[in-house]
Amino acid sequence: MRPALIAGLFMGVAAVLPASAAEFRSIGDRPAVMHDAPATKAVKLHILGPMQPVEVVVKLDKWSKVRDFSGEFAWVESGTLVDKRHVVVSVPNAEARVQPRLAAALAFEAKRGVVLELTGAPVDGFAPVKHRDGSAGFIAISQLWGL
Repeated sequence: MRPALIAGLFMGVAAVLPASAAEFRSIGDRPAVMHDAPATKAVKLHILGPMQPVEVVVKLDKWSKVRDFSGEFAWVESGTLVDKRHVVVSVPNAEARVQPRLAAALAFEAKRGVVLELTGAPVDGFAPVKHRDGSAGFIAISQLWGL
């Protein structure tokens, strides 16, 4: 292939792929239908519950292609996504600490798949999170998905 043609192909791909690091958003207060294509008439694959974090991999006008915690890709109406961030526990049992360090006292524990609200920016390798029951603490970012 000629260099100009290769450059043109890459430029076309770059217009669709995100230019920066991963972009994570959350499903809003209502469940969201996940589709196999960016259209309401497309095949409905499954439903993601409220507050589930997703990674946005492609944005079109009113649709976003996302990857969920299970690793599946699907299309969702962009209006169902919110900026409020949530994360999912990705290890069998995560320990939330009262301070962002391993030696700190235990605040609470969360099992794999539990959704937690991200309440701020990570600090020293720990993410500040809040459980829906109101418990708050810091969990090592290596134990979370959605950052």
